[in-house]
Amino acid sequence: MKIGVVCPYSWDMPGGVQVHISDLAEELQRRGHTVSVLAAADDDTPVPPYVVSAGRAVPIHYNGSVARLTFGPLSASRVRRWLADGRFDVLHVHEPASPSLGLLAVWWADMPVVATFHQATPRSRAMSAAFGILQSAIEKISARIAVSEEARTVVVQHLGGDPIVIPNGLYVDRFAAGVARRDWQGRTGTLSFLGRLDEPRKGLPVLLEAWPTICRERPGVRLLVAGRGDVDEIRRTIPADCRDAVTFLGGVSDEDKIAMFASSDVYVAPHTGNESFGIVLAEAMAAGTPVLASELVAFRTVVEDGRLGALVPVGDAPALAKAALELLADPGRRAELRDRARIAVRRYDWSTVADEVLAVYEMAVAAGTGHVRGRHRLSGDR
Repeated sequence: MKIGVVCPYSWDMPGGVQVHISDLAEELQRRGHTVSVLAAADDDTPVPPYVVSAGRAVPIHYNGSVARLTFGPLSASRVRRWLADGRFDVLHVHEPASPSLGLLAVWWADMPVVATFHQATPRSRAMSAAFGILQSAIEKISARIAVSEEARTVVVQHLGGDPIVIPNGLYVDRFAAGVARRDWQGRTGTLSFLGRLDEPRKGLPVLLEAWPTICRERPGVRLLVAGRGDVDEIRRTIPADCRDAVTFLGGVSDEDKIAMFASSDVYVAPHTGNESFGIVLAEAMAAGTPVLASELVAFRTVVEDGRLGALVPVGDAPALAKAALELLADPGRRAELRDRARIAVRRYDWSTVADEVLAVYEMAVAAGTGHVRGRHRLSGDR
């Protein structure tokens, strides 16, 4: 099958959606399909052979953060040329309701279109205001995928339709094979965090509010913080006696992310909102790292309401500190969570998720200009 995939965000600023698209493209190619990904990228950005650049992106406030998107006449021209050259059997766009390449591709597409919706913003004023513009494109979509029930709810409320729920995927064995770095580990335990430092919704301010309690009650503990942002500004907010116990890793490669998980006794996800799926939780679980997360609906789903990881109220720094200290002091509890999670996380492996995505492609092609309906995962609701 010849598959065209459109990435809504800039390839040179990797995030969850870009990683999802990259992994999906590589898995589809491994299975013998021809895949081309259209994405925004600067001319000097190295991209994989299957990625076609649509030009530079610009920062736009979207889904609770600043996203780098591409939209305009030059982008439209490149989209049309890519579609004409590709002659795809199916077009798979991500976040087609954003002002990005995906929306342009749907407008110009003359083949079956599958759309994946990732965001879980409860109410999007921009989406509501642009509904008239979006409607002509949305009506062309043959099949809709939502990465979670939360994302599905947003689609139904704002755009209608009946999306199929298929979660994000990951290569479980890659994370399971991670090797710890001793120079990243604390004498009495190691916590880790991953997220943009300048995005409050990722919850770093909550974790840093909890950190002095953790640091002072458990001398020798270390906190690893991975993510882009102004490290100096963040470091100044940490009390002097706890500052040296925090290691800022900056933006990390996939290899360093896996090593960070392997080096950690607990992965902390103190996010405060706008999360449709907890892929980073699944990654930590695959690496064998117990998870401590805020009680967002998306996170509760991944950790099965506490069976696979510990949960704390959203934005509650004292509760986060207490739960972190309890987990660090209880190796038996950590081992119990680790063993359960390693089994359960297999449901997110690309060996399963790619099968489900391919089944949607096949239904979309069979339906032609019709529409595929369905609420839950094709392999069964989990």
